[in-house]
Amino acid sequence: MSALTRNEAQLRARLLDVHHYAVALDLTVGDETFDSSVHIRFTARTAGDTFVELKPETLTSALLDGEPLPVTALQDNRLPLNGLTEGPHELRIDTRMRYSRTGEGLHRFTDPADGETYVYSQMFMDDVQRVFPAFDQPDLKAVFEFTVTAPAHWTVLANGITTRTDERDGSGSGESGSDTEREAATGTWHSAPTPLISTYLAAVAAGPWHSVHTRHAGLPFGIHCRQSLAPHLDADADEILSVTTACFDRYQEKFTEPYPFDSYDQAFVPEFNAGAMENPGLVTFRDEFIYRSAVTDTERQSRAMVIAHEMAHMWFGDLVTLAWFDDIWLNESFAEYMGYQTLTEATRFTDTWTEFGVTRKPWGYDADQRPSTHPVAPTPDDVPDTASALLNFDGISYAKGASALRQLVAWLGEKDFLAGINTHFTRHKFANASLADFVDSLAAHTERDVHAWADIWLRTTGIDTLTPQIQEDPRGTGAPTGWTLTIDRDGTRPHHVAVGVYDRDPADGRLLDRTELLHLDVPSDEVLSVSGPRPALLVVNDNDLTYAKVRLDETSVETVLRGLSGIPGPLTRAVVWNSLRDMVRDGELDPQDYLTTAEAHLPEEHDLAIVQGVLTFARTQIAVRYLPPEQRTAALNTLTTIARDLLRRTEDGSAPGLRLTAVRSLVDSATQPDTIAAWLADDTVPGGPELDPELRWRILARLCVLGAVDESAIDAALASDPSATGQEGAARCRAALPTPEAKAAAWERLFHDDTLSNYLFSATAQGFWQPEQVDLVRDYVPRFYPEAVALGARRGPAIAEAAGRWAFPVYAIDEANLESGHTCLADPDILPLLRRKLIDQLDDLARALRVRGA
Repeated sequence: MSALTRNEAQLRARLLDVHHYAVALDLTVGDETFDSSVHIRFTARTAGDTFVELKPETLTSALLDGEPLPVTALQDNRLPLNGLTEGPHELRIDTRMRYSRTGEGLHRFTDPADGETYVYSQMFMDDVQRVFPAFDQPDLKAVFEFTVTAPAHWTVLANGITTRTDERDGSGSGESGSDTEREAATGTWHSAPTPLISTYLAAVAAGPWHSVHTRHAGLPFGIHCRQSLAPHLDADADEILSVTTACFDRYQEKFTEPYPFDSYDQAFVPEFNAGAMENPGLVTFRDEFIYRSAVTDTERQSRAMVIAHEMAHMWFGDLVTLAWFDDIWLNESFAEYMGYQTLTEATRFTDTWTEFGVTRKPWGYDADQRPSTHPVAPTPDDVPDTASALLNFDGISYAKGASALRQLVAWLGEKDFLAGINTHFTRHKFANASLADFVDSLAAHTERDVHAWADIWLRTTGIDTLTPQIQEDPRGTGAPTGWTLTIDRDGTRPHHVAVGVYDRDPADGRLLDRTELLHLDVPSDEVLSVSGPRPALLVVNDNDLTYAKVRLDETSVETVLRGLSGIPGPLTRAVVWNSLRDMVRDGELDPQDYLTTAEAHLPEEHDLAIVQGVLTFARTQIAVRYLPPEQRTAALNTLTTIARDLLRRTEDGSAPGLRLTAVRSLVDSATQPDTIAAWLADDTVPGGPELDPELRWRILARLCVLGAVDESAIDAALASDPSATGQEGAARCRAALPTPEAKAAAWERLFHDDTLSNYLFSATAQGFWQPEQVDLVRDYVPRFYPEAVALGARRGPAIAEAAGRWAFPVYAIDEANLESGHTCLADPDILPLLRRKLIDQLDDLARALRVRGA
């Protein structure tokens, strides 16, 4: 398919003004396809030629101003509209479209738990063309209305409030019987017209939803999931709606432009590729956020953050939309920053920036050190088409961009920042805007040079490193009467930072923070003179307000290794843990020293986000990638020891989240099956966990890796839990079995079964590669590259991305794998999204080799 270029989009935007889409979808014609008709009203500003995009199974008919267009003129995904005259036009196109099983276009899912079927749209970046024909670019906004014919017992949701307009009683099948019988089993829904929105934001979701409704601030709010998840949604409905309405109220206070749409529905949908999608008035979420099993409070906070993030998009992205995809950060960085900040201000989750520092920020740091790095706001020439735009939904556009905005607020002040935002909304509401427009809006409210700030922070790549330089007794008196501080910067950006100063309590050795943080601008000629003795610990970027690597002075390193858990304040501890993480990745700290530090201090850590973040890095990177294979078992046993210490500490039930985290870590790190096999066999074992579906599948997957069970155990587990999650668990377990037959069968499903859904593909790939089974699957390593390229070409971007993320031979850490990968990259025809994933994976592989050799 032809990717739309920026030049083509600019030419079409100068030619056309698009007014209205009337979209009619018939979801009753079959299991594989649906009928789609569109009536588009638009104006040509001058005479000229253009095209409309669509990806149909069959193009039935096309009429331009009542005159037929030849259906044979469709080339690739473009139907030419030649010889347009100046003035108004009407385009009517009838198509048959194919449902998706990959989360793109109109995705169709049949729930194995009860046989009910659901469909939902994901129309971002070219995928609207899989649902209906469109002038598919963000700056051709229009009004959208949907008319949807669906089975009679379904409910249809859309961007605007939907109304059942035609209901008949009766029974029948969409596949058999007369037309009259089919009509008798259907109903028709119509959505209210939207305000002006971009094509990628149009949305529908249909099925026998279980729904919870309320009204707030004069608007209808709803949350929806499939019927088999109804008890779990009901259990959490109060929390979800409380977070939703609290964030809604806070945004209404922050922003002068009111919420711009007629309702607010949140649909938790199956097999969703992203975390969520900001469709105006109909936000779609992955339905893993409807928890079937026990979760930690940090995971509840993550769900709440996604709710806040998507709601921020109603203004950042929906009300004011990027003109082209070089400004994707105007959507994602702002929603990320506002999501965390607003959640902190409006809900019970008041410590969100610690979780951001531990989990999100390292995502940005890692992405920014790879060859594929890019500026937060790349130049338009760096995003020449939609295929290249898809590559930038990464840790830079989200985490680094949000970190840059947090630094901007620290430097500019929140009052001026919000004033600039509100000016931006007022100037560009229901239209499009660019980085230059946003900076101009900020500049209207401050005397600071925000244009220069934007150039240095948003148009450059890479991470600065900040290192403190401390000089004791600067006057040379021979007595510890004071010390001076300067901060060396390896990089180019200005930073406004806070520096934490900590002393040891002489009575018990606890770390105590001095009453006030030191505030510095970096770079600066200023030498900060401080009275009193040199501190035991000095933390640059103490409250994590800037985006930079932080190094510790020698005294502070010694203090941290001995007393990290005693540092007051979880955000400070998060900054320090990130510093140690960066030092490991950069070959400046032995990975074993990180494990030793974790063993010493995690059992005393109370912040869930820190415990989860450190254990995840220790298990997924240090134990199985950064340490040589002969040290893997010992490293995993260290993690098991940490988990047992946490379990002992939480025996009284006072910290259920820590206890659950410890149980998961013990399962994932187990090198012997006895303990976890006993848990699975009898959940009344003293000291064992209370098992729920998630823990049962987690334990079974680890037992499969260790070769302690066979396929009959998987069959039994699936019989007990035949849900969609159970199907994924079974696929993961079967692929993890350590036999040649199991690996061959999994490989066949991954690379040669094109009916495999996106979620079942990912689950199978996650099970296939295991660090304990490297020798068993070594012959598959060179096979991965050509077969992944062919798979991506055949099945498209979503599966290509999943292949690059989950099916990559991540534990084959050797030069042969690296060489095979680089040979593959020489192929000019690799799908761009897969190429990007391979570049990143190979860079991580090379880093692991460097750390092992350090």
